[in-house]
Amino acid sequence: MSSETPADEGGVEIADVVRFGAEGDGSALVAHVRGEIDTLTAPLLRTELDARLPEASLVVLDLTEVTFLGSAGLAVLGAAKDQVERNGKTLKLVCGSRIVTRALEATGLLSLFEVADGVPEALRAS
Repeated sequence: MSSETPADEGGVEIADVVRFGAEGDGSALVAHVRGEIDTLTAPLLRTELDARLPEASLVVLDLTEVTFLGSAGLAVLGAAKDQVERNGKTLKLVCGSRIVTRALEATGLLSLFEVADGVPEALRAS
C-alpha cells in the first residue's frame, strides 16, 4: 500500500500512523508511531509491522508521538512482541508519554515489554 493511498473510507494514510527507519548497521528497525492508535488505525499499523518485523534483529517502537492508545493498539503491540520473540529477536518500546505508559500499566502489559527512555538508548546493545 502506498503512503499516498487512503487505507479505507476514513481516509487515514499509513504515513499518518507510522514511519519506518533502519538504524545503525541496518539490522535495527525503528517504527515511529504517531497519533491515535485505535480501531481505525491499529489494523494499518499491524499490517505494516507484520511486513517489516522479519527484516530486523532489533525492533524499536517509538511511541512518543502517540496521543491515544486503545485496546486495538495494545493488541498490536502484543502481537508484535510475540512475532519478534518467536523469531528469536528483540522488541523494545519507547513510551515517551504518560498516555502510553498509563495504557500499558492499566492493562498489566507494561511489565511484559523492555522499555527504553529514548530511541538512542533502545538501540544500544542489551
